[in-house]
Amino acid sequence: MNSGWVRGAAALAMVAALAACNRGPEVNSADAEANLKAGQAFLAQNASAEGVRTLPGGIQYKVVQSGPAGGESPDGNDLVRVDYEGSLIDGSVFDSSYERGAPAVLTLDQVVSGWTEALQHMKVGDEWVIYLPADKGYGERSSPKIPANSVLVFRLKLLDIARAPGGGPIGPRTANG
Repeated sequence: MNSGWVRGAAALAMVAALAACNRGPEVNSADAEANLKAGQAFLAQNASAEGVRTLPGGIQYKVVQSGPAGGESPDGNDLVRVDYEGSLIDGSVFDSSYERGAPAVLTLDQVVSGWTEALQHMKVGDEWVIYLPADKGYGERSSPKIPANSVLVFRLKLLDIARAPGGGPIGPRTANG
């Protein structure tokens, strides 16, 4: 594995930590409740879409591309390199490593819980579309581009893993998930 991409990860971690401090605008509870209901309806309908599967924690996913057989999955301490595009259920994109022209490098404790869960089920080379219920994304928090209680949709490709000692799964994971 070429781990040259690991250099600079500490700086990226600092940027991610600072970005997490941004709490966003005040939340309108009526809008947040409407988003929650719309998201639940979307997920109920999406669950029966062709190729969509559901992980035990309620995250839905669709495999776009599978990596090589026998590939590795990250655990709680590993650095991962991913390409992704995040959007809302209306299709509006709020973040994209593709648009920035560079994959993201991060650990599983730096992302929303839905990413943490999904990535631990992915293998290097896998590309999935994941559908995160509001509680697996930002929940009641909002930002200028992400309203409170939004279902988040990510096209997520696991490019590489840099193993760190002493890791292990974060949160629930099953052998068949």
